[in-house]
Amino acid sequence: MNSRITIVMYHYVRDLEHSRYPGIKGLTVDDFRGQLDFLSTHYRFITVDELLVTLASPEKQITGHPVLLTFDDGYLDHFVNVFPVLDEKKIQGCFFPPAKPIQEHLVLDVNKIHFILAAADIQEIVRNLLSMLDSARDEYELESNDRYYQLYAHPSRFDIPDVAFVKTILQKILPQPCRKQITDALFRKFVASDEGAFSQDLYMSIDQIKCMQRNGMYIGSHGFSHLWMDTISEQEQQLEIEGSIKFLGELGCDPDSWSFNYPYGAYDNSTVSLLRGRSCRFGLTTKVGIADLSSENSLTLPRLDTNDLPKTKDAIPNQWTLDVINER
Repeated sequence: MNSRITIVMYHYVRDLEHSRYPGIKGLTVDDFRGQLDFLSTHYRFITVDELLVTLASPEKQITGHPVLLTFDDGYLDHFVNVFPVLDEKKIQGCFFPPAKPIQEHLVLDVNKIHFILAAADIQEIVRNLLSMLDSARDEYELESNDRYYQLYAHPSRFDIPDVAFVKTILQKILPQPCRKQITDALFRKFVASDEGAFSQDLYMSIDQIKCMQRNGMYIGSHGFSHLWMDTISEQEQQLEIEGSIKFLGELGCDPDSWSFNYPYGAYDNSTVSLLRGRSCRFGLTTKVGIADLSSENSLTLPRLDTNDLPKTKDAIPNQWTLDVINER
């Protein structure tokens, strides 16, 4: 028995080779099945109820090598490709849809950026981005292109320098009106002119989410507008949290087991305090690690990315798995 839980994070899960955007950074359905086979060999799939029991009573530790599956952003992929597999294998998945794009048929800026990067050559995207920065420089008092590139064109955990540059500039660095203006222009140029239609092809509907919930899947909060919580005021954070709680209520979720999955993994002390004040049961970050319920703050639990674990049943366990199965 132990208090450590491996929480795995997923985003896009689709038949990439035959999709319109094969360059999107996602997991193929075959690899998803293969990873479930690997996990079933070395771990025991648990439910949120089991997690909550341990969080409420740490002495009631979970048997085996527990693993919990989490799916961010409310993609249609999750209903079409993930849910049938989990239902077939009797595994509970935890799904975290942001409210606004589903209710208002908008495309989140983060997803616009994903599909811009998947739809065109990265050098062409960077050229267009730099040109748009030139056009917006005086209006928004922007720094030089060379300065931005020097500061932000650095490889990240999963991205080459140019991709990291585009993501960082458009997600965080530019003033918000400028970010939106340029992101929307690039989305129209490289991806789609009808945002509403694209949104309905990208995200689950409310009825689909309710269907998964009726069939044993867990639904949690991923914010209302999917904002970087550590970049907005406490009042704005409260509005984001309240809006997401209202959305969960409309879905018929249990108010006594609600959870928050931080968009981008971003939070600050205000976020945690607000969640605690609303009796949030647990919070999920993008910090890389195994969640130790005996020592972790339940509102800032770490997770592994799907790419941190093997994707075939007979794969040799890597260090993340060995660390768990060799535990005494």
